[in-house]
Amino acid sequence: MTENRRTELEALVTDLVSIETENPPGNERECAEYIRGWFAERDIGAKLVFEPDPDRPQVGVGVGEGSPELILNGHIDVVPAGDREQWDHDPYVPTIEEGRLYGRGSADMKTGVAIGMLATAQFADEIESGDLSGSIVFHAAIGEETAEPGTKTLLERGYDGNYGVVLEPTGFRTATSEKGLAWYEIRVDGEPSHASRPDQGKNAIVRSRPVLDALVEYDDAIRERTDELVGQAYATVTGLEAGTKENVVPEAATITVDRRFLPDETVEQIDREIDELLVDVEARHGIETAWERTRTYESAAIDPDSPLAAIFREHSEAIADAPTDPWGIEASTDVRNFVNDAEMQAITWGPGDLAQAHTYDEHVDLEDAVAGLEIVLEAGRDVLGGGSDA
Repeated sequence: MTENRRTELEALVTDLVSIETENPPGNERECAEYIRGWFAERDIGAKLVFEPDPDRPQVGVGVGEGSPELILNGHIDVVPAGDREQWDHDPYVPTIEEGRLYGRGSADMKTGVAIGMLATAQFADEIESGDLSGSIVFHAAIGEETAEPGTKTLLERGYDGNYGVVLEPTGFRTATSEKGLAWYEIRVDGEPSHASRPDQGKNAIVRSRPVLDALVEYDDAIRERTDELVGQAYATVTGLEAGTKENVVPEAATITVDRRFLPDETVEQIDREIDELLVDVEARHGIETAWERTRTYESAAIDPDSPLAAIFREHSEAIADAPTDPWGIEASTDVRNFVNDAEMQAITWGPGDLAQAHTYDEHVDLEDAVAGLEIVLEAGRDVLGGGSDA
């Protein structure tokens, strides 16, 4: 890869990371406008898509009319940086030290977005010149961090195709399946009273104990459910909120549960399990509860030996010495929208370490970024020039 291309990639990642796009609240607009302008400078038509949220545009690009069509997808929202005092590097002033670029979103996933942009521009040149027979589509999606339908909307609005690559950090491993994620809020009711007369009320925190015990037992049981590629199922209690004042017996408590589920489980099945668990607790302990599923990322899976996966494994091994065994990702990504909603062959793949996502001093190795771009270019040419071979 030329030195100019390396410099261009480093500069583009730096620019993207320097634009704060935290979600919540959903500050993607400035970054989306930057990306549209970047493509316009290269005479490539990029459109702002003002759905699903008119105040938070996303970007869609499509070049070519041939087949097959390859989609390169990335989300531009990032999780909040949190306590700035915990960062050794300002999260929005990208810093390069010892070959690493530090900043919020550097790993998750603005390096992937930058790679997608540069690869799309290169493929556009090769499609226009006739060197490639297929078409290239690029997504800069909103709302991935909060399970919003950014990518789903882009696919529905015509930015679709035959194959999709979600450029999340996987350390160059090719994920053909992923866990699902469902978040639940369980309300346990009590009755308030003054803490000087605690027996007059019904303490919602105390009444939460059997629910918590049942959730621990549920987690123990479902850990026996496993998938060869993505591992175990989990049900993890991640929050307990109750109380209004120090001297008031709380009238309600809210328990938050993070449920990670396998490709052969469904949210409808899990809803039933949560409901049955609470019905049993209510009957045995005489308490009142209510539950709500507040967020859902569906699980997704394709054939581990799919042609798209095989192409990316081949080039990842040749360029980055990446493992070639079938693999699934334990996190949740927008690949579910490709597989479940658009019914297309898609993988999650990219440079960088997923363990860096959402951390203080998040960073990406720039040599990995360069290798990632090279792999996308080589693999993408195989797909776009290969017709039915892909």
